[in-house]
Amino acid sequence: MRANGRPLTTTSLTAVRNLGILAHVDAGKTTITERILFATGAIHKRGEVHHGTTVTDYDPQERDRGITIFAAAVSCTWGGHHVNLIDTPGHVDFSDEVERSLRVLDGAVAVFDAVAGVEPQSETVWRQADRHGVPRIAFVNKLDRAGADLDTAVASIRRRLGVTPLVVQLPIGREDDFTGVVDLVAMRALRWQAGSADFESEPVPEPLREEAGRRRRLLEETVAELHAEALEEFCADSALSDGTLARALRELTLRGDGVVVLCGSAYRNRGIEPLLDAVVAYLPAPADMPPVRGTADGAEQERAPDPAEPFAALAFKVTATATGRLTYLRVYAGTLRKGATVLDAATGRTERVGRILRVQADRHEDREEAVAGDIVAVIGLKSARAGTTLCAPGAPLVLEPPTVAEPVVSVAVEARRNVDTGRLASALARLAEEDPSLVVRSDPETGQTVLSGLGELHLEVAVEKIRRGHGVEVVVGRPQVSYRETVVRGVAGLVHRHVKQDGGAGQFAHVVLDVEPLDEPVFEFRSTVVGGRVPHEYARAVEAGCRDALAEGPLGGYPVTGLRVTLTDGATHSKDSSEMAFRAAGRFGLREALRLSTVELLEPVVEVTVNVPEDGVGGVLGDLASRRGRVSGQTAEAGTAVITAAVPLAELFGYASRLRGRTQGRGVFTTRPAGLAPVPASVAASVTGGLPAR
Repeated sequence: MRANGRPLTTTSLTAVRNLGILAHVDAGKTTITERILFATGAIHKRGEVHHGTTVTDYDPQERDRGITIFAAAVSCTWGGHHVNLIDTPGHVDFSDEVERSLRVLDGAVAVFDAVAGVEPQSETVWRQADRHGVPRIAFVNKLDRAGADLDTAVASIRRRLGVTPLVVQLPIGREDDFTGVVDLVAMRALRWQAGSADFESEPVPEPLREEAGRRRRLLEETVAELHAEALEEFCADSALSDGTLARALRELTLRGDGVVVLCGSAYRNRGIEPLLDAVVAYLPAPADMPPVRGTADGAEQERAPDPAEPFAALAFKVTATATGRLTYLRVYAGTLRKGATVLDAATGRTERVGRILRVQADRHEDREEAVAGDIVAVIGLKSARAGTTLCAPGAPLVLEPPTVAEPVVSVAVEARRNVDTGRLASALARLAEEDPSLVVRSDPETGQTVLSGLGELHLEVAVEKIRRGHGVEVVVGRPQVSYRETVVRGVAGLVHRHVKQDGGAGQFAHVVLDVEPLDEPVFEFRSTVVGGRVPHEYARAVEAGCRDALAEGPLGGYPVTGLRVTLTDGATHSKDSSEMAFRAAGRFGLREALRLSTVELLEPVVEVTVNVPEDGVGGVLGDLASRRGRVSGQTAEAGTAVITAAVPLAELFGYASRLRGRTQGRGVFTTRPAGLAPVPASVAASVTGGLPAR
């Protein structure tokens, strides 16, 4: 990475910002990204989402559908700072793209609709950022819309996200008359010219001075409550200086104790420059981040964000392009040079980096090196996947990979022509390599190839990618959800003896197992064996065997979850006992225990938020009830009703077209995962082929 034509040094790491744009679908993330690129001079013509001309929505499917599907990286410069920016998807089906992006980002801008406030997916991505400890600022967008209100949106941020908003701007005008903002830190007004991105800085208008003063005072009081140094100055002077206020806002942002809130209208080019100023002022640089932690030889190690440290980077995205296989890296430490050899820390393989690229969505620029703090793409790596740690061969380090969401929807896929079967297999393997949340497997009973993902749209996009990108016509079966089985009432003291003698060394393992249900959909194993009756290494083998048995439950062959297995006793043979024997005993013993336990079927449930005209509420409620939906909330606002319900995912297939039909195309809905729930007995019988819960 270069700033002002010079390679970045350790000290200039303070002039780098790695951030993502996060929000609910249609909140304006891509438009904001496009306006940022224009404001910084990275592009010279603004594109529009509805025209399919934006930089980051470059995939044909994104342009056709008008939504962001794939996280896209771009970069620009502002105020002497280099900004690496990732525009992330807002649809729940592509939340894994957000997860992998957040794993490598230092900060984020959370975008909220000024009319809708915090929407379901806004809350989801906020919680994802919480898990990764990513500092955020908020941007309330679309203040030019009818019904837009900054205070209402801020109230929803406080209520639904449980954070302290630190509002640093006051809008000038409302809805169509929104023309600018008052900067409450500098106490200056910023006005944008109609139809232009140009703005002027001027004194606060007389009609707004009292309100701006009141809001500045409220901001100072809130900051003083949260920041010790600011509190001292506030108590001494009854006010905060601009410098103290700005410094406190940055520190509160980095600590996560408060969220700076700005506002504007990206579509009308209003508020982008102050947003960039806030990114530079409040969000962290790589130098502000603690040393990255990883493991080497079983011990925890740290690497500082310093180009002089041994090289360490995390691959977070892999794509196939016309120029080759691109592996996106976040460099945490050291320097990577073109032609260098790197170590895949997990597999022990070494690979050579052919090219290093600065990425501008689908355009690339060659570079000679990348240093700590950079986000780049490289060509030449053959086996690296999302989550792979790459490091210097002489200094191995394994970083924690991003978590991968568990698929919830599956379809059967096959090539329309037999001659394309091989090409389909290759295309599916490429898809799974690029998107870890897509899982491809072969059904052992039917022989079908099954593609699993995070939702109907996720699978629809994947299949379309096979058709367009690989030229393979695909036949798709009806989606199937990923059911689970769980233990309702377990068994105690299940004795299983594994004995096998085929000549030569035999196999002997004796285990006693207790099985009990858990409230959470997880598996736990523990051993309470004393006296060395089952050595520690054999107990680990029993655990591995139990995990093998969880793959297929007794009801319908679905994976089993939500149980604890305790190894309470056992016995060994001086010659015939082995880890393999105890693994087999754990597998067959747990299968027997599950057959004797009371087991029930679980299904994935989603929280559905439906926005419909008030005259369509009755029909929508009736339809949700017919889909086994449980309504949890209903509000009305400006002629529109917002209905929230928990609905089994299996009942939502085809809901989009049904909702459009019932509301003359005016109804929209969003979903987010809400965990697992028991399947009613009448439904479970059809799912399991007539086997009841037992």
